[in-house]
Amino acid sequence: MRRSLFHMPLCGLTLGLAIAAPLSGLHWAGPLAGKPLAYAWLAVTLSAWLTRGLHLDGLSDICDGAAAHVNPERFWTIVKDSRVGTFGAAGVCLYVLGQVALLSEALRGREPLTAALAIIWVVCFGRVCGVLFGFAHRRLIRPGLGGLFLAGATPLCAAWAIAVALGVALVLNFQCATPYSGLLAAGASCITTLLLLIPLSRLGQAVGGINGDFLGAAILLGETAAALSLALFL
Repeated sequence: MRRSLFHMPLCGLTLGLAIAAPLSGLHWAGPLAGKPLAYAWLAVTLSAWLTRGLHLDGLSDICDGAAAHVNPERFWTIVKDSRVGTFGAAGVCLYVLGQVALLSEALRGREPLTAALAIIWVVCFGRVCGVLFGFAHRRLIRPGLGGLFLAGATPLCAAWAIAVALGVALVLNFQCATPYSGLLAAGASCITTLLLLIPLSRLGQAVGGINGDFLGAAILLGETAAALSLALFL
């Protein structure tokens, strides 16, 4: 499991292709042409289905725990509880609705290939953010299944994740009609991710550790940052 974290960016690429390929085909054939909202909803739904909602579960647990982390012990008790609370449900709903809205704006008027690359960028960038978040907080990793996975967050793993993200950003930029718009969106994704992940980082420090739920939340926040940046700058 420790060695598998190295492959997370490539898993993001594979997952992005699995989501974008059939939707791009439907876009090219006509059913999804001019319907960015439907395209975005299908993309978010496919992502949740293919990942079995694993990252959504992590985001839900973190939102529930963060709402009442009066002390670390109470936080981890809530996080380990399989039941979903009000804040967990609200967090998942806000993520899904936000991602559909942002992706629909990013995909509006795009050619099928550009739309596919946008989806791939969002999904891949989220996994890259997960790797980098784990690397930045490797001293806070708690024992458990998530800890076994996050133990692979080495400097080499982080450098590889950055290289994969840069490669995808360059391909996206090459396909964009406006010069450097893809790289601008990629840069904005990085800045927005920092703003979104700072509260998650501070939470991990306050409760004395991070686990797989933190990783799932970091991945989804990275996807949100990427979708927002595409909607604004692509």
